[in-house]
Amino acid sequence: MSSHDVVITGIGLVSSLGEGPDAHWQKLTQPGLEPVLDATRFAPYTIHPLPEIDWNLQIAKRGDQRQMETWQRLGTYVAGLALDDAGIKGNDELCATMDMVVAAGGGERDEAVDTAILAASEARNDRDVLLNEKLTTELRPTLFLAQLSNLLAGNISIVHKVTGSSRTFMGEEGAGVSAVETAAARIRSGQSTHVLVGGAFQTEHSDMLLGYELAGYLHRGSWKPVWQRQGSEGGGVVTGSGGAFLVLEQREHAQSRGRKIYAELGPVVSGRARRRRGELNAEIAALLKQAALPAGELLTISGTSGAHAATAAEKEAFDANPALAVRAFSTLTGHMKEAQFPFAVALAALAVDRKASYPVFDATVERQFEGAPKTVLATAIGYHQFEGLGLIKAA
Repeated sequence: MSSHDVVITGIGLVSSLGEGPDAHWQKLTQPGLEPVLDATRFAPYTIHPLPEIDWNLQIAKRGDQRQMETWQRLGTYVAGLALDDAGIKGNDELCATMDMVVAAGGGERDEAVDTAILAASEARNDRDVLLNEKLTTELRPTLFLAQLSNLLAGNISIVHKVTGSSRTFMGEEGAGVSAVETAAARIRSGQSTHVLVGGAFQTEHSDMLLGYELAGYLHRGSWKPVWQRQGSEGGGVVTGSGGAFLVLEQREHAQSRGRKIYAELGPVVSGRARRRRGELNAEIAALLKQAALPAGELLTISGTSGAHAATAAEKEAFDANPALAVRAFSTLTGHMKEAQFPFAVALAALAVDRKASYPVFDATVERQFEGAPKTVLATAIGYHQFEGLGLIKAA
């Protein structure tokens, strides 16, 4: 045990199942829980939609809410939940010295402007002139046809007064892994004492689904649990709106202010494999070895996406390690892209803190875990690139 150990003192969660750690624990520990699905708005694709959210609870100014797209409101809201949970929100001194690492996507595009440009182009041949006209009259103040990625961190700073150093990573699941990995490294090195880290994903937007479907990743047809989508129509990914933010602290810093510690964050490791050469299976095995898994049965919170190749490789790696009792939470929440790994870490921390496992989410593949988990493995194998995992230990 070291004063620079990385501990988790705050958890903010939102998914189709609800908001907050307690609500998610109560839902996810119900055997046979049915997912919340919407199969009509974006047919033939199914999504896991956001629950009803009162944005005023975490974003008090209506003006702040209006200038954000749903993705940014969601991320800012979830960050506020984590700060509240850690007892930091509203403490000017702690917020001013708090660093932040955000995992973000490209932001929601302005579909109305995109549509107007395409419609006008049907009647004009001078499309370069047309584009310049539209870009000079229709652009948002962000000077971009989508929300800039680092605006999420900026809005968190404005709304919650978190004004230490700030970093934003882009790159789907890899962004979430890199964000947590970087935040933990800063704390271990003594560069930071407390860090807000996480991400959000809003799938209820046509351009977000388009990014997946251009490469054929989205699942079509009737919904199935994530492990059962191999060989099904289309791809295997069913997306979900949601977000996860964590407050990570030096152990000594958390203890000095008398805060509850959910769990300790152990090693976080990441990598990239040449997937076209079939190297993903070996890379996952190498990461598991690098993480130095403890002996005995190990509860594993998997962020597997359902993408056919990546999910098959992850399952093969798990099958080769019979001690791993796996729970693929995206069966119940959907795939949340940048938020996937922070969400997995949060669920692992809850299991360690509550000294209990989650029931199987898919009885055809997953197996029971007996006893109170003292260490939990969290994974995020990217649906088409980047992979990472981390160990969450009893505090």
